[in-house]
Amino acid sequence: MKIVMAIIKPFKLEEVRDALTAIGVHGLTVTEVKGYGRQKGHTEIYRGAEYAVSFLPKIKIEVAVASDQVDKTIDAITSAAKTGQIGDGKIFVINLDHAVRIRTGEADAAAL
Repeated sequence: MKIVMAIIKPFKLEEVRDALTAIGVHGLTVTEVKGYGRQKGHTEIYRGAEYAVSFLPKIKIEVAVASDQVDKTIDAITSAAKTGQIGDGKIFVINLDHAVRIRTGEADAAAL
């Protein structure tokens, strides 16, 4: 089992969710986060004054999937979140040792 974590642009969330649902991934966790990568923020002008915006709003999606679904999950996220511009995001894959569904006590793959 793996956790696939993706940092994407906020306006791409619905497209990514729909793409994941289409491949059979039905549960995900979404967190509003701020950060920067190579783009290192940007400047904005507000009421005539220029401000540096160092941390940009992003969305973090975390999905627990079976190991054999990782590549399909990455492909779905990549195709849905890609705009071709800087700041599209990143995907990380983390090992998941154990999972338990609280309500039923199901463990590991059955809990996903």
